[in-house]
Amino acid sequence: MGLHAPGAALLCWECFRARENFDTAARFLRMMTQPLKTRIDDHPAVSQAELNEARSLFSRHIKSVGLKHTTQRDTILETFLGTRDHLSTDQLLQLVRQRDARIGLTTVYRTLKLLRDCGLASEVAFHDGVVRYEHQHKRRSHHHMVCTRCGASAEFFSAEVDKVEKEIGRRFRYAISRHTFQIYGICEDCREQERAAQ
Repeated sequence: MGLHAPGAALLCWECFRARENFDTAARFLRMMTQPLKTRIDDHPAVSQAELNEARSLFSRHIKSVGLKHTTQRDTILETFLGTRDHLSTDQLLQLVRQRDARIGLTTVYRTLKLLRDCGLASEVAFHDGVVRYEHQHKRRSHHHMVCTRCGASAEFFSAEVDKVEKEIGRRFRYAISRHTFQIYGICEDCREQERAAQ
């Protein structure tokens, strides 16, 4: 299994936890601090059926808050679900304008908030303070590691974090809908550059 294959992070982390295999742990940490070309995900792309389901969910939400269905919102939804990145509003605007140059920043911003409110997107804030969004449609719960120097980020799965979420929900009698868990640190590349500079 390649290091960036789906489930690789889970496998490495579980090996480390179960066997305290420090070579595996070092490999896991190297992998997790490198920027990934794609996200670690269960599915490489949203299928047509999943896209239709997301459209339906979004349409119901828009109606429930008294807004109109527009082709611009559809374009933003489709573009957003078609990417695997953590996107800022400006980054999504650039992608959306490749499909429809008339769409403005305010429309993208407001549509991202609607997508967040109906559960199709979540906000992720990394070290630079810029709010980014990632789609949550049909995704496994995952977490982020972020380098505070270069901004590299990586996703990982952890059954332990998910168990803690459920236990805390039971303890405080909450029906948990989601959580955010991010680990901040300095990646191996940045540490190597620092050592080389000394």
